[in-house]
Amino acid sequence: MNLINESEIFGKWAPIIESTTGIEDKGKLGWMSKYCHNHELYENNSYAQVGSVNGMGATRFPGQPGTQAAFGAQTTGSGDKPYTLLPLAMQVAAQTVGLDLVPVVPMNGPMGVLTYLDFVYGGGKVPSVGQTGAFNASTAGTTPDMPLLIKVDGTGQTGSFAAGDILTGSTGGTFTFVGESRIDGFNIFKIDALPAGMNVATALESGVILTSGANAVTTAGVPALVKALEDHVIGFSSNTWDGSSEPMSRLQGESTQDNVMNLSLFNKSIEAKTYQVAAAVTREQVQDLKQFGIDAVAQVESVLINELTQDINRNILERLRRLGYTNHGNVYKTQGVQFNLLVGTTAAPAAYNTITGLSGLNTAGSDGVAVFGSSPALYNPLIASSETNSAAENLHTRQRKVMSKILATANLIAIRGRRGPATFAVTNGQVGSALQDVAGFVPAPMANTLNQQTGSLYPIGTLAGLAVYVDPYMSWSDTRVTVGRKGDGNSPGLVFMPYLMAESVQTIAEGTMAPKIAVKSRYALVEAGFHPESMYITFGVANSAGEWA
Repeated sequence: MNLINESEIFGKWAPIIESTTGIEDKGKLGWMSKYCHNHELYENNSYAQVGSVNGMGATRFPGQPGTQAAFGAQTTGSGDKPYTLLPLAMQVAAQTVGLDLVPVVPMNGPMGVLTYLDFVYGGGKVPSVGQTGAFNASTAGTTPDMPLLIKVDGTGQTGSFAAGDILTGSTGGTFTFVGESRIDGFNIFKIDALPAGMNVATALESGVILTSGANAVTTAGVPALVKALEDHVIGFSSNTWDGSSEPMSRLQGESTQDNVMNLSLFNKSIEAKTYQVAAAVTREQVQDLKQFGIDAVAQVESVLINELTQDINRNILERLRRLGYTNHGNVYKTQGVQFNLLVGTTAAPAAYNTITGLSGLNTAGSDGVAVFGSSPALYNPLIASSETNSAAENLHTRQRKVMSKILATANLIAIRGRRGPATFAVTNGQVGSALQDVAGFVPAPMANTLNQQTGSLYPIGTLAGLAVYVDPYMSWSDTRVTVGRKGDGNSPGLVFMPYLMAESVQTIAEGTMAPKIAVKSRYALVEAGFHPESMYITFGVANSAGEWA
């Protein structure tokens, strides 16, 4: 917990940052002020007289920690720390446009624990992953005292269930189907009675078949409690489980025990990961470039800043697109709709089937986690779908449809995330040019401040309240659009947590006596919350009649 006076810190640092960088956004000034405060604490070391204190002593490296449990027993090193060049860090922060797309929460150490909470439908407990001991939702083999709602993945389902259907497990017990998750489509059951001698985990473990007449489903994975903010269950407050939203009568209310909701806290370990780059110049370069008024060392620093900035931007955008693909796939899975704009064509361009830095949809990311599981077709909803060009269509009417898709996905994010509409859209130069071209479309205008002047391409303005950005690293033919909502650090979504925004070390090479500069950036990019993907959606646009601009 940071015991700091945020208003005092903001009042001290915000004017300085604003005057030196030109940043006026209060959200950005807020986290940059905290970052400056942390580094002031690092650097404000008072001086002492010789002999008055023990001092630093000789430099020595600490021992290898081994496991986390052996951390306290390792050999300690000297208390040295490379200095942090704060102005350099502020330059990186000011130029990294990707930080406008995600909330920024500064870290005060290289590792930590991110805590978040949600409300769940209570009435019992389920085991955590790997837990094998018994627990009590109720006494095994009897009816629970409270309705216990469980969400499980379902595979191999035949037929369909209606709310209120009673299912019997292949190992015994009875379960009431109350609906499907609107986020991921998982089945939600109320446990009526557990099999004798079993708990919830063994009663719904992978491979157990639940049947209702000719309909059946095979449960898969570990059962989990149902999150109330994401998956509202009709019938919980009225004690009806048949899909009806009618309230109880007075007689029913007097004779029915209240159903219980619980508050659950969850933790996620985070680690600051590293980007680092170095550059060197010769003594002759330092000396001779002065005649042209060029500071070689300053030029090298600006190149290093640009390198870090571009890497951080691409890292943020890649993760946003991956989450946007997952959310689009879940929408297609649960509602059977998709938001791609394929005008006059039935085949999605090849560019839609890849993600920056990945060779295909059904692959693992750099963290080794499967991005789209075992069903890439499901999580790549860029299926054969098209709109026919009528005789009345022209370039500008097709361009105007792109605006409509962006507006539709912005509202979709508000519906699924329940935190508000989207706040930004990121696309490539071709689609960005199309939006600028049709900004003044008279027959069906949409509120926008898109700049139709050249030289202002990143960002290019706003559309229906969304800030529109152009990613210069997307190819001209890669006409995907990612729409998202920037949270506040307390809502689901991608969160940028800087530990060292930019740390600079300058040395003199012993052999050549030439300066060498190394810059390092360490941060965590965290997918926070239970459904962080619900804040983003990625879709594609294709035009068989030619390019969009």
